[in-house]
Amino acid sequence: MLIRLHAQATTTPKIRAAIQASEEPAWVLAERYGTTEQTIYKWRHRETVEDRSHTPHHLQTTLTPAQEAVAVALRTTLLLSLDDLLAVVREFLNPHASRSGLDRCLRRHGVGNLRDLNAKAPQPKHKSFKAYEPGYLHVDVKYLPQMADETSRRYLFVAIDRATRWVFVRIYPAKTAANARRFLRDLERACPMRIRTVLTDNGKEFTDRLFGLRKRAATGEHEFDKLCAALDIEHRLTPPKSPQTNGMVERFNGRIEEVLQSHHFRSGEELEATLHRYVWLYNQQLPQSALGSKTPLQAMKGWHKLKPELFSKRPYYLTGCDT
Repeated sequence: MLIRLHAQATTTPKIRAAIQASEEPAWVLAERYGTTEQTIYKWRHRETVEDRSHTPHHLQTTLTPAQEAVAVALRTTLLLSLDDLLAVVREFLNPHASRSGLDRCLRRHGVGNLRDLNAKAPQPKHKSFKAYEPGYLHVDVKYLPQMADETSRRYLFVAIDRATRWVFVRIYPAKTAANARRFLRDLERACPMRIRTVLTDNGKEFTDRLFGLRKRAATGEHEFDKLCAALDIEHRLTPPKSPQTNGMVERFNGRIEEVLQSHHFRSGEELEATLHRYVWLYNQQLPQSALGSKTPLQAMKGWHKLKPELFSKRPYYLTGCDT
């Protein structure tokens, strides 16, 4: 039988059995086995050779069960700190209560951490995006870090389809209306779906809706709006100061930020190649839980089979960043 010995035990089960069987004086056995006479007497009065549990069998507390119940109720109701609760307990319940004993009492009853007892403010639930057919794209711009071989920072234009999560990106040296128009033109040419709606924020590269601190209706004379009209695309704008409305592309930008933080780039060319590679993997290799564990390309092919009229061309293994 396997016997677990105490870490500081000076005798073995064999020696303990010999002590119990011997009739020699205790001092003789103590000298023989290199232990104390008290140890010899201890094992002579036991019937087994196993160590007993060193766990205390009685709680070292001055609080009665009723007093502990009152202390726990005060803790959960008034959310008192340990020192404040100790003062109340000593004043009204037990003047001999110790701080450590009260702390052990609270831990035994699962109320030792005051932060866990504070009522947390309910987090607003994120509403799921309304189901749309392919052709509704979210568009945004993300700043890119300036590389050592660059004289200024560049900007990542991102578009993501709401139904298929298909992503298209371009990198431009400036966040201008001309580059926004250029991005939309490239997007329309590369996208297999017929783009019906584009959702953007109120940046100057997308709209003239905001003028200074005043809000006004878009004039329709903005370069981006003109191209949308020419391509028969509805241009929708998010409410001012409401980035959650465009949350789908914001989440993808968060993925891009993780890529930027986890890599060390030596040049702007290396950064651009990495981002293009990631978009390729995202579209073709990374299953999305929102798509039923399908990749964006698989979802796009499924929609094409179901409703081919929504597409301008058959979806192939498009990377989302083809030139």
